[in-house]
Amino acid sequence: MTSAPYDAIILGAGGAGLMCAATAGQLGQRVLVIDHAAEPGKKILISGGGRCNFTNVETAADRYLSANPHFAKSALGRYRPADFIALVDRYGIGWHEKTLGQLFCNDTARDIVAMLMAECAAGGVDFALSTDIGEIGHADGLFHVAGKSARALVIATGGPSIPKMGASGIAYDIARRFGLKLVEPRPALVPLTLGGDDILFRDLSGVSAEVTARAGKTAFREAALFTHRGLSGPAILQISSYWRHGDPVRINFAPDADADWLRQLKREKPKATLKGAMSTRLPDRLSLALAERLSGADTNWGLIPLVDMKDALLRQVED
Repeated sequence: MTSAPYDAIILGAGGAGLMCAATAGQLGQRVLVIDHAAEPGKKILISGGGRCNFTNVETAADRYLSANPHFAKSALGRYRPADFIALVDRYGIGWHEKTLGQLFCNDTARDIVAMLMAECAAGGVDFALSTDIGEIGHADGLFHVAGKSARALVIATGGPSIPKMGASGIAYDIARRFGLKLVEPRPALVPLTLGGDDILFRDLSGVSAEVTARAGKTAFREAALFTHRGLSGPAILQISSYWRHGDPVRINFAPDADADWLRQLKREKPKATLKGAMSTRLPDRLSLALAERLSGADTNWGLIPLVDMKDALLRQVED
């Protein structure tokens, strides 16, 4: 006997899929969530270092990158960060605010997954976990997936960013199957890999500093971290979404300094070396690396007093 069709089948039991399912279910819709994973919310569990950075009090529509900027405005107008915070509070989940408005669970991201699953249960949502999606059909006004049918189909499978967590590009395959327009995906919120002349900085792995990272007209001021492959940290992850291949990323390692801070120091402490001067603003290892980069085969600029250096060279360092 064929079961009655659902009102909606949701593909993906991540944060978006669970929230969609809970909302629809509590509005009286009959909902089925399908996911190939054995448990829901796997990426939620690793987010925020295992504590789930579940929202940001500074969220605003103009901070989203989209071909349709009005979408975020409409979505945030209907459901605000304050609404989700109220839900978290209702479940007694402790949280704290970090820099730039980021909110994290006090204990574990599992609290958020449990909350979303409880909300789904309140809406009578059905689940088919450890289930391959397979082919998706559409006939007689119904979508057909994994032996089930529904009047509406929601794709909440996420992107291919973390394959080891089961992520894939299936959403793009489904979109192509139904002739939907696609924006070619590219990496975002990722570290940057250094190469060529920048290989010098690979010796700085583990060094961090407060920076301003800029790509075009967009800039972020947060921490940057040198890794064995390049640069990471909040400022770099943020600016990576705005960077385009071939364009420069400009990083100011002394964001609080005046534009002519080295030339000022030259007047105040003329006998200070360049490395010593830079160490007043930068980590020692970074100061040494920058001085070495400026140096030639015969000259170690890091050991030369500022008074013996031309302003043009100091301006180059400041820039």
